[in-house]
Amino acid sequence: MTIDWTHFTPWTALAGGVLLGLASAAFILINGRILGISGILGGLLTPLKGDVGWRIAFLLGMACAPTVFSFVFPSEAVVVPRIDSSYLGLAVAGLLVGIGTSCASGCTSGHGVCGLSRLSPRSLVATVSFMAAGFLVVFVLRHVLQGASV
Repeated sequence: MTIDWTHFTPWTALAGGVLLGLASAAFILINGRILGISGILGGLLTPLKGDVGWRIAFLLGMACAPTVFSFVFPSEAVVVPRIDSSYLGLAVAGLLVGIGTSCASGCTSGHGVCGLSRLSPRSLVATVSFMAAGFLVVFVLRHVLQGASV
């Protein structure tokens, strides 16, 4: 395994992690709510009175952030992600993530960032499960399936 040093960005990753940690801490301290995306989105499916506005504003902010970023920073700083999958593959992946999120009572951001910082045992189990599943899928795709197709 080698590191692609051209695209390795530890400082931007660190800055993003710090910003995410600060945002989740501020969100729970100011609003008393967990910054889990699936919970925020899921709350729109069965909304409580006075609970819709901030959820929509949060999700719109997430959707608009890349556009705002591209206006603020030079074009060299904007990296367009490359997704090597079909629309069907993306739809199936999204469906599987949705099912996993439902089964785990939260998403990776909710458990990994917010739950672990609150020392939640359930979030620890969920995060270990997410990571183990990811490791297993990468191992199978890189070693088992590639070896079988050769």
